[in-house]
Amino acid sequence: MRTCSKAPIGPALVAVVWIAGACFAADDDLPRQAVQTMRRATQFFRTRVATEGGYLWRYSDDLARREGEGKASARTVWVQPPGTPSVGMAFLEAYQATGDRLFLDAACEAGRCLVRGQLRSGGWTYSITFDPAERKRYAYRVDAPTTTSKQRNMSTLDDNTTQAAIRFLVRLDSALGGDRTLGKAARDALDSVLAAQYPNGAWPQGFEAPPDPANYPVQKASYPETWSRTYEKPSYTGYYTLNDNVLRDTVEMLFEAARIYGDERFRRAAARAGDFLRLAQMPDPQPAWAQQYDPQMRPAWARKFEPPAITGGESQGAIETLFVIYRQTGDPKYLEPVARAIAYLRRSQLPDGRLARFYELKTNRPLYFTRKYQLTYDDGDVPTHYAFKVGHHLDALERQYQRLRAATPEDLRAPGRPAGGPVSPRTIDQVRKVIADLDDQGRWVETGTLKYHGPQDPTRRVIDCGTFVRHLGVLSAYLAALKPATPGTPEGTPRGTRPGPSGQ
Repeated sequence: MRTCSKAPIGPALVAVVWIAGACFAADDDLPRQAVQTMRRATQFFRTRVATEGGYLWRYSDDLARREGEGKASARTVWVQPPGTPSVGMAFLEAYQATGDRLFLDAACEAGRCLVRGQLRSGGWTYSITFDPAERKRYAYRVDAPTTTSKQRNMSTLDDNTTQAAIRFLVRLDSALGGDRTLGKAARDALDSVLAAQYPNGAWPQGFEAPPDPANYPVQKASYPETWSRTYEKPSYTGYYTLNDNVLRDTVEMLFEAARIYGDERFRRAAARAGDFLRLAQMPDPQPAWAQQYDPQMRPAWARKFEPPAITGGESQGAIETLFVIYRQTGDPKYLEPVARAIAYLRRSQLPDGRLARFYELKTNRPLYFTRKYQLTYDDGDVPTHYAFKVGHHLDALERQYQRLRAATPEDLRAPGRPAGGPVSPRTIDQVRKVIADLDDQGRWVETGTLKYHGPQDPTRRVIDCGTFVRHLGVLSAYLAALKPATPGTPEGTPRGTRPGPSGQ
């Protein structure tokens, strides 16, 4: 069993064994260059960028100013991707591609950072503070409770926050062969997610305690008799939600945890989300989905620019989630809603081919907001911070639907592409560019500004965690593709994580 010890950064291993023994052309030095680049970039991130082993989203190139989804102090890290779990996963995949302990140590530091930010409710909020005074405002599991003031204890599933933390800790625990501290944090978090699931299979945007089943009857979605055209300021975090990919992120995380830990509870919970989606599909004339539903399964208000409506964006995510569940279960009931939903979305395309984010209940008229957040049918004065028109991939969804319908159970269980085999010229070009872009300090620096520091901020060059995750991922995937397949290695382990927040 490996351990997540606090080993200092040491010299490079005498060799990354498989690279030393691999067969390359005599003048092919690219694998060695890739490992050296990964080591230099990791050493810079680990020793210069990290705070208590964790990371934000973006930094000025001199590291003087920093931010996540907002300005951040030097004592703050972010959980929401592309923060600490995303960077930690990049380190872990680098270790799995090379066998170099440097990357595992960096991943362990990120894992321990997350443990120190886990809430007593079981999950995580968007960020973690290490400022002693600020920490008293949060119900961190590792800290003693305070009776002087109410502590924030809301675990969030929004923007892949708690899910990303769990996936990383589960994979790290597995890579270590079982780590008492990290494994307990991962399993406690998984148990809290299962406890937060509603009787109908949905999840809320956030949770502090399990729901009372008596308040959440299992029933099919329906249209409200009437609904207010003005914002009602609801307490919407407990609504059944599809917004920001909450459902798909949770489902994928649970299926992965079920595979790694062999715990069927996680698989059953993920499948129950498909039962929710079947219930949540609206009846005719709009057989798609809303962003969120109240406990009576009626579309409801969330934020002031998210009305009760059918959504052209999250409905596509609902279809993709049903595909994920069908591939894991093979149960045809999870494909049954798809054809009607795709046909409806095709009928609802705007003149420019896109979809409206919101369609009025029953009438199917596209809904928009003015810059003063008045609901309107006119798209001429919409706020710019939110996508009120969205693209679509209905043709791809249709093709995937037809492939899955025709697939045999053996096709669904087929493993992913094994390691080994030729690497494409395009991949080689990407690898060379990533190597060339690293500067002499071990940084990937790019032109950019800081979003949350105001127009007077002088930053014009930034260090971006999303870029770091992508670049390290390119090099790790390249080296992993050169490795011979290892007998007994579980198939289908996803490589890489989505590098950025799911957006708005």
